Amino acid sequence: MAERILIVDDEKAIVKGLKYSIEQDGMETDAAYDGEEALELARSNRYDLVLLDLMLPKIDGMEVCRQIREFSDVPIIFLTAKGNDMDKIMGFESGADDYIVKPFNVLEVKARIKVFVRRARKKMAEAAVSSKVIENGEFRFDIENRRLFINNREINLTTKEFDILELLVTHPGKVYSRDNLKELVWGSEYNGDARTVDVHVRRLREKIEETPGAPKYVQTKWGSGYFYKG
Repeated sequence: MAERILIVDDEKAIVKGLKYSIEQDGMETDAAYDGEEALELARSNRYDLVLLDLMLPKIDGMEVCRQIREFSDVPIIFLTAKGNDMDKIMGFESGADDYIVKPFNVLEVKARIKVFVRRARKKMAEAAVSSKVIENGEFRFDIENRRLFINNREINLTTKEFDILELLVTHPGKVYSRDNLKELVWGSEYNGDARTVDVHVRRLREKIEETPGAPKYVQTKWGSGYFYKG
């Protein structure tokens, strides 16, 4: 599932530039141009991060941040022309997680977003592993009982299919080469051809993917290997 970013700024040119750049990285974006609209969107949608300007019409960014903190712990990065220490302190006290001063380089903004996204993914993966049940929409993976359900229908997997899926699912986004998977799933003493991994992945996809040729869960990074898209 793609990360979803809320961009809040009354300067439409800035919003347009950020939307284009962030969406180029495969993320989804929504935009708000005043504080009231920002709160409305934040209350009615789930976001992975909020880019929030301080100087906004109707409700200023500090107050928007305070109100969001009443119902959400979504990461919030302030975007503002105010760069003095007192403004930064007030921003952090209102609940912001980071602070970028205008004018900014959009590459810096994207780099900061990626840091928070990586942290969130890691936190979710750790929580999922500790609970032994990983859920992703209609996908429910019960590690402890070695059972997989998709759309509430149990999918019967072989031991190796389950082991491959468990390794990928518990490390979402991490790419494993055929040799990596062969060693980790079959063991370092296994002398079989690494292509056996491809066969197992193909069979796994046939069982869990609605369209095996365009997989939703177990994806291929061409020239590198396989990964689970959480």
